[in-house]
Amino acid sequence: MTDFRGAWTEHEVETFLGEATIPIRIATRRPDGSLWPVALWYRYREGVLECATGANSNLVRFLRHDPDIGFDISTNDVPYRGIRGTGTTTIERDDGKAVLRDLLERYLGGTDSSLARWLLADDREEVRIEIEPREIYSWDYASRMGQGSSDGSG
Repeated sequence: MTDFRGAWTEHEVETFLGEATIPIRIATRRPDGSLWPVALWYRYREGVLECATGANSNLVRFLRHDPDIGFDISTNDVPYRGIRGTGTTTIERDDGKAVLRDLLERYLGGTDSSLARWLLADDREEVRIEIEPREIYSWDYASRMGQGSSDGSG
């Protein structure tokens, strides 16, 4: 069960996550205990954040060692707003690269690009990273920045 706190209701957080096409920034621990930040594309479905990455990536190795993460999804433009939180990850094969294909549609508008073709190549094994949020803290600086009131919807 996710603990929602901060400026937005749970519904406003879900609206923001569904509409925002900005990467999620994940902080995990390397086996030596040091932190490792990475940005990935995500989608939000039924209370879970999902990402895709290469099965042989350092991130996958680090998450297999320690599945606990911190994360941030926030805008880079005024008015600044977003969410941050903590959660636990699980890693599974992305059969048929279904999650990856959905992320390519979401972020690139399709699979007709050299990047998409490279990512979808038969010789690349892809995994699905599922993030089960423990807590989500939302924040919105619109009123501080003279932008009027704002919610997660836009």
